[in-house]
Amino acid sequence: MEAIQEEPMQIHEPTVNDAHLGRQLTALTVGMDHLERRLSRGHGVLDSEGLVPIYLGDDLVPPLNLDDWDAVHSELDDLERQTARYPAGVRRTFLQDMLRSLRTATRLFEGEELSFREKLEGLVGVPAQPVSADALHDMHAQLAVLLERAGLRHGPLADQVVRWEQERALDAGQLEPTFLALMTEAQRRTDARIYPTGDYTMRLNALRGVPFTARCNFTAGQMDLNIDLNFTRAALKHLVCHEVFPGHSTQLLYTRDKAASGECSADVLLCTTNAVTGCVQEGIGDQGVDLLDWTEDEDDAVHVLLRRIRSASATSAAWYQMGEGWSEDRVHTYLERTSFGQKPWIEGRIRFASYSFRGPFIASYWFGNEAVREVRERVTAEQWPEFISFLYGQMHSPRSIGQFGS
Repeated sequence: MEAIQEEPMQIHEPTVNDAHLGRQLTALTVGMDHLERRLSRGHGVLDSEGLVPIYLGDDLVPPLNLDDWDAVHSELDDLERQTARYPAGVRRTFLQDMLRSLRTATRLFEGEELSFREKLEGLVGVPAQPVSADALHDMHAQLAVLLERAGLRHGPLADQVVRWEQERALDAGQLEPTFLALMTEAQRRTDARIYPTGDYTMRLNALRGVPFTARCNFTAGQMDLNIDLNFTRAALKHLVCHEVFPGHSTQLLYTRDKAASGECSADVLLCTTNAVTGCVQEGIGDQGVDLLDWTEDEDDAVHVLLRRIRSASATSAAWYQMGEGWSEDRVHTYLERTSFGQKPWIEGRIRFASYSFRGPFIASYWFGNEAVREVRERVTAEQWPEFISFLYGQMHSPRSIGQFGS
């Protein structure tokens, strides 16, 4: 009688419930924010902004009640075990990067001293290195060509940039009406190309003596603007796109709606988190004008390139300041020479870089912009709806965003 050959017993890994994991990740992250605020009482490594500056999901996913950082590590261990069961791909890449980021944040909240390199790589999810001098040199050369087309042909490049900005600077009385006009058009384009934003708008809130250029104050319905700086129309357009439409405010509206409807995993509610997600959030903001296909003239083209130069310079300067121990005077000189930034902006970048927790996120503007730009530039017209869903409807790290279409 012929022996019956038994089939080898197959062992199947249990499938991962991604919706459940998304809720668990969200509850943990917001719980970490609450725990850090409670334990530090405003004197920890984070300022009042918190780990999750804006969270719109209290009624959807409440924060996990955590007693201490040991409980956080246990939750992270569990999430890492679940993530290991995901197939290779976008979701697994993001979860791995996000959990590494939250683990790094936890170590900082516990009081561990980490190097600037460890914060860049672990917390922000970007390379711990300056932007190459060759890359900056190439961008300077491109800027010189654009400024020559704009009629600025004489003197050092730094002087040409100063003249370009001074000649086009908006008067104080022009800021608000220009802001409102730009926001109206940005919203129209966002509704058509990205997502319908309804009746949401922002007002302009002028500030002085702050380390940032502009800020999305979503819950107050205002865009904070540092009026110690001068702004061209092109610069103000960039900020409207970055902070309002189609940038931070739009991402908040989109993720809240999609999480509430169940169309997206709950962790999209973490879009403002000071973790690897923040890098892509800033990339969406900095790519705002291009996402809306809104480059109108040479001034817009000059500002887009000037913005890239300043992001690159600030990223490098932060590394030199915090990674290599340059003095603030030396960093100031470097930024004057490479970024052509206004004095309050340079002083703000140096101040920003020195913050223990938030400082490394200065690199998120350069690396986030490049990550989103590189994907956007290869997207076809037919892929556009899929790309928008991918960009806004999922949380990403700089690594995972690059896997679009794979």
